[in-house]
Amino acid sequence: MHMRARSLVLTALMLAGAAGAQTPVGDYHQHIFSAEDIALAGPDSGLQPLDAKDVIELLDAAGIRKATLLSVAFWYGKPGRRVEDEAGQVRRENDWTAAQAARYPDRLIAFCSFNPLKDYALQELKRCAATPGMGRGIKLHFGNSDVQLDDPAHVARLREVFAAANAAHMAIVVHMRASISKERPYGARQARIFVEQLLPAAPDVVVQVAHFAGSGPGYEDPPAREAMAALASSVARRDSRTRNLYFDIASIVDRDISPELAQLVADTIRQVGPGRVLYGTDAAQGANLRPRESWAAFRKLPLTDAEFAQIAANVPPYFR
Repeated sequence: MHMRARSLVLTALMLAGAAGAQTPVGDYHQHIFSAEDIALAGPDSGLQPLDAKDVIELLDAAGIRKATLLSVAFWYGKPGRRVEDEAGQVRRENDWTAAQAARYPDRLIAFCSFNPLKDYALQELKRCAATPGMGRGIKLHFGNSDVQLDDPAHVARLREVFAAANAAHMAIVVHMRASISKERPYGARQARIFVEQLLPAAPDVVVQVAHFAGSGPGYEDPPAREAMAALASSVARRDSRTRNLYFDIASIVDRDISPELAQLVADTIRQVGPGRVLYGTDAAQGANLRPRESWAAFRKLPLTDAEFAQIAANVPPYFR
């Protein structure tokens, strides 16, 4: 073998090895939990307090540098839940999350959250946008907030929220999965409404669909897979409304994922393009895999080293 050819082969092997060993730059879907959150969830939830220091330790163990902390303030606005001074508690939870991120300003950023259907939603969005450390983005949880995309009034309200976030240059992370406990309709129809009616209201900011349009842990959820297939189809058709659409894979790949489901996830990643896929682990609670174990499980998907390296290197615009 000529010296130049040998050099090229060695270089290729080194790059392949680096790609295989690479860990994600960031974890773009992480939750933390205050003492108030644990009290709200109740003793049967099994949740434990989790703060920024705990998350940093988990990230360090996985070799991950950055993370997006998504406030769980939306919990306080769950329909049917009675919370004294609900709007005030939402503000305090968002402030607490921002204060936690501020402890590690070179590594963590905070997104505020709220139930978008509440009468205080737009006011809280504007407050977050104007508060240092809280203006990067918002987290919306359609399931917890019982958002129904078949309801025109809900869609109209969401368009207001999306437009306000766009005007404030705030990214939007969306847990799209409709309420499972209430058996709300969810699938391709709701995904089309999302693309056709909501994305046009926020054309200039990142919209990050959480959990590959599911909820996790795991991806054994046919309606979620149907919704994700519809979203992926819109991306593959190069629908202009999806130009700032990203997807995180938080908690959808576990150690026991079946070969068939692993192939489906890999095929969907290729359909939307690895450049749109963001690594995330959700909450370091209960059966959820921690960042190090989650990345190891994800690495078992039938993707190439180059595709894993692309996903590991992705940094969404809101974190640059």
